[in-house]
Amino acid sequence: MKKLIAEFIGTLWLVLGGCGSAVLAAGIPDLGIGFVGVSLAFGLTVVTMAYAIGHISGCHLNPAVSIGLWMGGRFDAKDLLPYIVSQVLGAIAGAAILYTIVSGKAGFEGVGGFAANGFGEHSPEKFSMLSALLTEIVMTFMFLIVILGTTHSKAPKYLAGLAIGLSLTLIHLISIPVTNTSVNPARSTSQALFAEGGWAMGQLWLFWVAPIVGAILAGLVYKNLSPETND
Repeated sequence: MKKLIAEFIGTLWLVLGGCGSAVLAAGIPDLGIGFVGVSLAFGLTVVTMAYAIGHISGCHLNPAVSIGLWMGGRFDAKDLLPYIVSQVLGAIAGAAILYTIVSGKAGFEGVGGFAANGFGEHSPEKFSMLSALLTEIVMTFMFLIVILGTTHSKAPKYLAGLAIGLSLTLIHLISIPVTNTSVNPARSTSQALFAEGGWAMGQLWLFWVAPIVGAILAGLVYKNLSPETND
């Protein structure tokens, strides 16, 4: 239960910090942080939580990460569903907090896209479904390769959280224009629930399928790249 609570809190922070920066701070005239700032915000949420709860739950914060670690032989199958449920609930809680904050602004008329992920006309730069699918698979694959590599017993200790957070920052720098960057089904679900117009829920399937496919591939590949037992 302690691990599940940690995952709930950590994923809440990921959504509140990452999506919150996009919704609240990215577009302020002259002072907005832009997509570079949003990319850093997502990376910083992972870095801070890695050192805060990594020793409790492993700091997955993402169903795709849990699935990739399971495929890589690093995570027990019996914990997979409870972790995913905790992550999704934590993400929704973070989005609900963010929605409450946003709705308190003077002249509030709606949340619009609410940093939801999308493709086609809902892609920030109008990229196709195929572009979005490929981007999310490849970015999640590389994210899991970094996670599996930096958390291996042979890797330098204490640096995993920093490397993982920086890799998520890089992923956002690459893929925000394509899909608004998911690589995390929990994050995508939470924002889709609150985005206006219903389109985000209609496209949500891609942001579950692609990250899971990328994670499974990474788990299989890394298991073969690193045949030594992770102590």
